[in-house]
Amino acid sequence: MATIYDIAKRANVSAMTVSRVINNTGRVSEKTRTKVKKVMEEMHYIPNSVARCLVTQESKILSLLITDITNPFFTTMARGAEDAAMRHGYRLMFGNSDESFAKEKDYVEMILSMRVDGVLFSPSGDRSREHLEWLTRQNVPFVLLDREVPGVECDAVLGDSRIGAQQVVREMIRCGHRRIALVNGSQDVSTARERQAGYADALQEAGIQFNDQLVMETSYLGEHGPLSLAHWMDLAPGQRPTAIFAANNMLALSVLKAVREMGLRVPEDLSLACFDDFGWAEEANPFFSVASQPAYEFGEKGIQLLLERIKNQDVPPRRIVLPCSVHMRQSVGQLQPVQ
Repeated sequence: MATIYDIAKRANVSAMTVSRVINNTGRVSEKTRTKVKKVMEEMHYIPNSVARCLVTQESKILSLLITDITNPFFTTMARGAEDAAMRHGYRLMFGNSDESFAKEKDYVEMILSMRVDGVLFSPSGDRSREHLEWLTRQNVPFVLLDREVPGVECDAVLGDSRIGAQQVVREMIRCGHRRIALVNGSQDVSTARERQAGYADALQEAGIQFNDQLVMETSYLGEHGPLSLAHWMDLAPGQRPTAIFAANNMLALSVLKAVREMGLRVPEDLSLACFDDFGWAEEANPFFSVASQPAYEFGEKGIQLLLERIKNQDVPPRRIVLPCSVHMRQSVGQLQPVQ
């Protein structure tokens, strides 16, 4: 593997000059800079990023820590963040916590060891406050994406989960559904709390009493095993739900699978809507009624706030709330009057 001394010898310059070209520091003529870079390419030289970081006090590396890389919402968010980072001359390092506090801790340790310049962080839950305080103590700037953590004042790019949920459930009610169940994520996650609040708001404005028996709490990942709807479907016809609102897209897929395993159909036997769409899959075959968020913009805006925070850590925290758009599609049917 070539070293800066090998580059210096072939380019007939000093090692210090090569170092200045690599780190873009000091005075080097454009002719010499071009010659050194040409030799670096010829010798396939890869700069030592750790050594460069020690010289420049920046790594030009940002980190994105999300909770579920299989979820199209987070995948699209990651693309937006990567594109924005590249435009500004940064590389983006990805991490996936799987909604796990322990796995998130491992990634935070790695992030700190890599001396990244800043972090885009989608917390696994309220306990993530411990990890965010860790980043703060180490003077690592961060921006929260999609989720908030109580007691942490920082930059954040969020969706309007409460309004989005309210709008979707309101549309289901307009289609004649009054017994609407909720399959939600953990109440340890801010978006789950907000979406349940929006669900309750829609029921209240329609004069429908909130029923705890029609609310199921699980994980956004659904790792607690196959989802069972038997406790709802076994109710008397006048009591069982005619529609289900799933608090995210992955839960909606679990609900759809459970419904089909029971020999039921969506929307003929049970209507279904959810928060967040399914990316290209939904565009190719639109089916689910959803509250859609501008996932790509989450990533873009997050990078923008993070780079501004890196440049100036003294400005007050900023909070961007991106609106949702509601798309009612095939998965929600018009309830027949006899029901």
